[in-house]
Amino acid sequence: MAGAETDDRLKKIAMALGAAVLAALAWIAAGTTPNDTTVPPVRSPSRADVLRSSPTPSLPPSLSTSLSPSPIVPTPPGEGPRPLIMPVAGIEPSTIHDNFDEMRGGATRRHEALDILAPRGTPVVAADDGAVKKLFTSVPGGLTVYEFDPDQRYCYYYAHLDAYAPGLHEGQLLHRGELVGYVGTTGNAPKDAPHLHFAVIHLDPDKRWWTGTPINPYPLLHKAP
Repeated sequence: MAGAETDDRLKKIAMALGAAVLAALAWIAAGTTPNDTTVPPVRSPSRADVLRSSPTPSLPPSLSTSLSPSPIVPTPPGEGPRPLIMPVAGIEPSTIHDNFDEMRGGATRRHEALDILAPRGTPVVAADDGAVKKLFTSVPGGLTVYEFDPDQRYCYYYAHLDAYAPGLHEGQLLHRGELVGYVGTTGNAPKDAPHLHFAVIHLDPDKRWWTGTPINPYPLLHKAP
């Protein structure tokens, strides 16, 4: 009886060992381990995962600034007007004479402007961005244009024009270099010496187009790009 029980136990042990061996062989054939049934496989990160986890690159401050557009900014308070472009087409700043302080009217008044000589009909262009404040005809200035700068701190005065640019009107926005009129001799200009009488005026607080403090345009034209 004891021998039979011993045989049964040996059979059961052999069967258990056989089952374990078969299971191990099955895992090996499948290329897995027992723990694979509870631990998920390790996944290599995708390109999208890398992009999401990587910080966004930023440009160095100096390079970032240089790539940004440079808007026109108002002139800081206390500073003079910004450099101007030559208001007469084809004239180089080096060829004009600084006659701002010359005496006129029989030595009774200062000129307080620049006379820029050019053939009659030469285009006169806006020296700076701004807006046409006033189109006016006077005895001394003839056909004139008063342009206010974007900050309405300075007025640009164009006088002795032969004619206005077609369609020019008060309130019109001007970009520097845009046609304003043509060189002439209207007003009290000598008829044999066509020129542009160009003045820059620092406006009074009440912003009246006909009054203010004259500023010499000569240095501003020589600083122009």
